[in-house]
Amino acid sequence: MNEATVTLSAAEPAFTHLHAILLGAVQGLTEYLPVSSSAHLILVPRFLDIHDPGLAFDVFLHLGTLIATLLYFRADWLRLLRTLNPRRDLSRENLRAGAKSSLWILIAVATVPALVAGALLHSKIETVFRGNFVVANALVIGGLLLHFTDRYARNQKPLEELRLIDAIGIGIAQCFALVPGMSRSGSTLIGGRLMGLDRASAARFSFLISAPVTLAALIFELRKWNDLVAGVSSVTVLLAGAASAFVFGWLAIDGLLKLLRRFGFGVFAIYRIVLAAMIVKILGA
Repeated sequence: MNEATVTLSAAEPAFTHLHAILLGAVQGLTEYLPVSSSAHLILVPRFLDIHDPGLAFDVFLHLGTLIATLLYFRADWLRLLRTLNPRRDLSRENLRAGAKSSLWILIAVATVPALVAGALLHSKIETVFRGNFVVANALVIGGLLLHFTDRYARNQKPLEELRLIDAIGIGIAQCFALVPGMSRSGSTLIGGRLMGLDRASAARFSFLISAPVTLAALIFELRKWNDLVAGVSSVTVLLAGAASAFVFGWLAIDGLLKLLRRFGFGVFAIYRIVLAAMIVKILGA
């Protein structure tokens, strides 16, 4: 930790368990909704004028939502493991672009683009991409894309009809989530709808591919454990945030699946545009 960081930390109020639980709840509720959890984790400390523990803490909160994803979709993961057959799944026939490959192949293929892009753009994600101007514009652009993609999507195929080329398209769409405000969930939902999935299937695949990306980001950020702990007052603060993210993440998964079946994406697009206007009005951009 450099001298400037020490001085800044001493001048700011302590980051408490309550702050961690609050941000954990924000992470849990917004990770699966197409409103950008990363944008909310940046904006909430700014709106409330509390210490921002930084990107590493934000990523650690994903531990809670990762566990929620694994447990909520445990039947999918167990079924995937039971049907795992690398020799068959990796055959030339199953790896054709138009083939309906095994689910684990589809998840893996959709994960790779975001991992590559995240590694290449990591320094910008920590700095340039966290500015108010970038977040506000990404919220608006992502909201409009979400609305029009959902409204004019013609195909309504289930997840079982997903092809390898579709998974590649969704994986490329997920890369845009590296910009706070675009939303990982929103980007993959847009990608899923563009690839012809129905709303529930697009959401389900979005949830499933969140697990490997989140795990990779966690492993990457945990290399800087000392910096992570330095951004908060204790390890128990980290754990309180992750526990809160787990509880609210579980509730958000169940709630989003029900909302999408009934209403679609319009309400989220409106919310994103209103939030962008608040950023410009209150924080400046």
